[in-house]
Amino acid sequence: MQKINSVPTLIQIKAAHEAIKPYIHQTPVISNTSINQITGADIFFKCENFQKIGAFKMRGASYATLTLTKEEKACGIATHSSGNHAQAVALSAKNHGIKAYIVMPSTAPVIKRNATAGYGAEIITCEPNIASRKTTLDKVVERTGATFIHPFDDYNVITGQATASLELIREVGPLDIMMAPIGGGGLMSGTALTTKYLLPDTQIIGAEPIEVNDAYRSYHKGEIVVNETINSIADGLLTNLSDKTFGIIKEHLDDILLVSEKQIVEAMRLIWERMKIIIEPSCAVPLAAILNNKERFEGKKIGLILTGGNVDVNNLPF
Repeated sequence: MQKINSVPTLIQIKAAHEAIKPYIHQTPVISNTSINQITGADIFFKCENFQKIGAFKMRGASYATLTLTKEEKACGIATHSSGNHAQAVALSAKNHGIKAYIVMPSTAPVIKRNATAGYGAEIITCEPNIASRKTTLDKVVERTGATFIHPFDDYNVITGQATASLELIREVGPLDIMMAPIGGGGLMSGTALTTKYLLPDTQIIGAEPIEVNDAYRSYHKGEIVVNETINSIADGLLTNLSDKTFGIIKEHLDDILLVSEKQIVEAMRLIWERMKIIIEPSCAVPLAAILNNKERFEGKKIGLILTGGNVDVNNLPF
């Protein structure tokens, strides 16, 4: 596969989808009568919690790995991540018989660290801050020659993530609104692109915790601003936007809605109880936004991406 060095086209997203099919699940789309009655909307949940490694990240890591040359593969792949992207890169490396080097902060959830190690990756521990992640990764790349697969600031990764909404749209057809949570923005930007290409009249709305609202502030200011704290239960959404993801989000999103920690927990519990599926807190953020703005979403047909289900069941918030 050819590397993508600019905003991916629909042709490139469709080609990526075909290329990664052997390495991913086509996850189910579920609608729930009781949640539809509570919200007054018709919601179609794209269940990436059933994806390989338990999260959508497998899509982007798979495609980015496929674009590597034979020489690059020989040196392996590397990344920094506290969880889902770490597992995705580790499994992608295993699928291609190459080495994976994963820099993980000392505070990474044990369940995600163990899963990453289980796929055969070499884990390098760093201090729990952005600076330590970067300097540790730089040393790993210098030592090994491995190719860095960024969690989101990579058009190949964005292209892979865009395939989740491609499957959703193909299955359910036209939508009034498409929603996803925003962390680093890889999924949100990929989702926005696919939706604009296929359903240009569909509203695209992101959702974000109030405690880590860099995307909301960046969107309204017109330039990237960063989080001052990482005090949110939505551990998958603590990262700031990048230039690549912000450029797409700024151009294509219609709005970004904010939700409180309490609202995230309530929405997460609602999905567990009514849909009988396991999701992590980050997944619940878009539903929390719908519940917090019922009049805006009433009567609408909504596509919503549930991003993952890697949660520590011994440490639930309810």
